[in-house]
Amino acid sequence: MSILIMILLLSLLILVHEAGHFMAARAFGIRVDKFGFGLPVGPTLYKTKIGDVEVLVHALLLGGYVSFPDDEKDCDLPKDSPERFVNKPVWQRAIVVSAGVIANVICAIALVILVAIVSGKLPSGEYEVFASDISAPKEASIWASGLQKGDRILKANGCDIHNAYSLVTIVKNSAKNNGFITPEIVDANYAQLKNLNPGLVKDEKIPEGLAIRLPNQLSSEVVTMDEFAAKGAKYFKPKGEKIDENLLELVKQLDGKSIYISDGKYSLGDIAKALSNGTHPINFVVERGGQILTLNPIYPDEKGIIGIGLTTKQTMIATNTPVAVVKESVVYLWDNTYTMMYSLGQLFTGNIPMKDMHGVVAITKIGGDMIEKSGKSSGILLAALISMNLAILNILPIPALDGGHLMFLTIEKIIRKPVDEKIIEVVSTVFFSLLIILMIYVVFNDITLIIRK
Repeated sequence: MSILIMILLLSLLILVHEAGHFMAARAFGIRVDKFGFGLPVGPTLYKTKIGDVEVLVHALLLGGYVSFPDDEKDCDLPKDSPERFVNKPVWQRAIVVSAGVIANVICAIALVILVAIVSGKLPSGEYEVFASDISAPKEASIWASGLQKGDRILKANGCDIHNAYSLVTIVKNSAKNNGFITPEIVDANYAQLKNLNPGLVKDEKIPEGLAIRLPNQLSSEVVTMDEFAAKGAKYFKPKGEKIDENLLELVKQLDGKSIYISDGKYSLGDIAKALSNGTHPINFVVERGGQILTLNPIYPDEKGIIGIGLTTKQTMIATNTPVAVVKESVVYLWDNTYTMMYSLGQLFTGNIPMKDMHGVVAITKIGGDMIEKSGKSSGILLAALISMNLAILNILPIPALDGGHLMFLTIEKIIRKPVDEKIIEVVSTVFFSLLIILMIYVVFNDITLIIRK
């Protein structure tokens, strides 16, 4: 039932988008021949006539369309008919093209306001993260840190902790000997090595059997992340570069030692790099009984484990007045849309790989799970964000999408004559084909994700 509800919500968003085009066209006296639900690829499941509009339901339910007389080669309307789309002023055509996007934005706002009114609250998107249990070995650094069961974790290495994901990511990437080193830390550790072993040259191999004094207090890289990585809007990338594989054996030889006996294979610079791949402290700031406390450093083991359990509690925002309903609904949509657009930019720049693109199948499954676990309000809010996502994607200047049509209208306004129809048709057909291929790829990703889970 929850998946069915999610399918109905997604269907509503598509219908709203196409209804926006339809109503804008009718408002300007443009005739609409067809109202299609789904893409005109493959068989047509159902069709009927409502007034002078043919309504069709296609098998590929991944979109929709509104068809004007200009789209039909055998249309009986005169070429100069005012009911034709092409005979309307550019500004009217631009409104008709944009109306689907506008309808999706209005729909998104309405859905969020509905949840805010009915439930009296909206999720902030932020969570309070607590240490629910400490189960580390006796020798683990967590016991000396001062952390106690029930502490709320506010910061880790200066990063505000508003969800478990950001904390776990920092801890995992702070694993002992995590394989990443930075030039700054290497230089700092080399300076200490050089001070203890002044007779050695940085890049010359150290003679076999020579004893090398190692620093007691090494400089270590502190792992942190920016706000977008903390929200999961982009991939977290560890700072620095991977250590050379031929130094991994040296890393093991140096672990826990104050003196290293050279085997003739490595230089002082190599030792500095190997030492810089060591420990990575995590500095917690916690809240306990109303007090803000800074704890002693915690050092994860080689698997990136510190030995604590976590519980989370989502922060909710009250919407019990008309002003709060409107204000918090707009803030909710703005914050989530901004993050969504940032993630989209990361996708286009390649910082998020194509394999992590997901579409309607995964959304339906995830949305269904959310409804089952957290109630219908969660599904409605997800539908609102998807509606905004549809609006953003459709307004992109890509031929075959609304933004592509707006692009051609803009060119027409600039050059003061319509763009050649054959050029528009060819370009739109090419991009439409590419979009179909992309949809198939995304559906494959979705199915793979569901099977993995």
